[in-house]
Amino acid sequence: MSKSLKLRTASFLYGLGWKAAIPFLKRSERLREGFDRRTLKHSLPPRADVWIQAASAGESRIVTRIMDAISMDRPTRFLLTTTTSQGLSELERTARRLTPNFRNISLACTYFPFDSPDLARKALEAVKPKLVVLIETEIWPGFLSACKDCGVKVLIINGRMTTKSLAGYMAFDNFFRSVAPEEVLAISEDDATRFRTLFETDKIGTMPNVKFDGTITAEALPYTANPLSSIFRPKTPFIILGSVRKEEESQVLKVVQGLKAERPKTVIGLFPRHMHRIDAWKSMLEEAGLPWVLRSEIEGNAPFGHVVLWDVFGEMDSAFPLARAAFIGGSLAPVGGQNFLEPLAHGVTAIIGPYWSNFTWVGEGIFESRMARQEKDWQSVLQALLEVSKRPMKPEKLKKDFEKYLGEMRGGTAAACAAIKRNLG
Repeated sequence: MSKSLKLRTASFLYGLGWKAAIPFLKRSERLREGFDRRTLKHSLPPRADVWIQAASAGESRIVTRIMDAISMDRPTRFLLTTTTSQGLSELERTARRLTPNFRNISLACTYFPFDSPDLARKALEAVKPKLVVLIETEIWPGFLSACKDCGVKVLIINGRMTTKSLAGYMAFDNFFRSVAPEEVLAISEDDATRFRTLFETDKIGTMPNVKFDGTITAEALPYTANPLSSIFRPKTPFIILGSVRKEEESQVLKVVQGLKAERPKTVIGLFPRHMHRIDAWKSMLEEAGLPWVLRSEIEGNAPFGHVVLWDVFGEMDSAFPLARAAFIGGSLAPVGGQNFLEPLAHGVTAIIGPYWSNFTWVGEGIFESRMARQEKDWQSVLQALLEVSKRPMKPEKLKKDFEKYLGEMRGGTAAACAAIKRNLG
């Protein structure tokens, strides 16, 4: 069988798979919202010169930063799409805020259609974009194939790809080489190498990560201006265990026990990544015989020597300036890590475990500078928390060092805007 026939056969089978799957996808609570728009049932996306696709909320914030900065020489219509409700909310807020503007851009937002080749082609024929921009790792086979068939240029910006993802894509290497983008700008040379391996094209370079442009150090606030000052006495010994994932809970519990044994008066702020784990944490803390209190039930001051189980959304950012050290979760189990730049922005040393694949774009320099510490296991995390909290770096010194680090890494937004204008022609 010839290579071209194999590709056509694979595309046909891929399309059949989507036709069979779509009726079942409606049962998904996450996909049910906007289902008609994902299937193009009652309406088609509007015409646009540039179609930008962002996977979810994180990638949508990258799009927001680009839309805030880009200025066009002539009127240019942008279609912004995403696959999640949180991402769509972000994009819609951006569109409302930027309408009208004096930069020759107009914005429309909707859900990204399911990756059926037929749906992708139907959407592209309606939108008629001159350029499709994919954020990070939005490598959809049906959509890329439809772009190639319709003669639409594709640009990947802020590109990243793990070794594991590359291995999966390489099972269909001939296909991906046949639909290679016009240009890829990756966030590191390692990522660029993986894209070159997949697409076998020399139109691949690097750019600073746009996420650095959106990271800033927090303005210093007096203690009394912090909304949590009502529950923390001044100079309360306070340590944060933040964004803790289910997969690492047993290890984090051991960290809590170790902190309690070594520093019996310390207040431990425990922030599960997902609120539905609060009840599980109640049981674990009870079984371990550890004193705890729900954040929502604190009246007066947080009691010394207790775990504060945080069942209130949106307060971790206010908690960081009051802490002596912070562990950021998703890093003691191989789930990619969580954002450990947040405590640094408040002048608090961040401590993580060995897993941080989602944030390798930050660079090893952040650990070499000791602004953050990466440890090999929960025992090492415990020791680091004890050491750092005993002699924490002065917040303003850490923030100054962090700002210098960020200054050397910024510039991704400008690079993304330039790439869009260059490829749009």
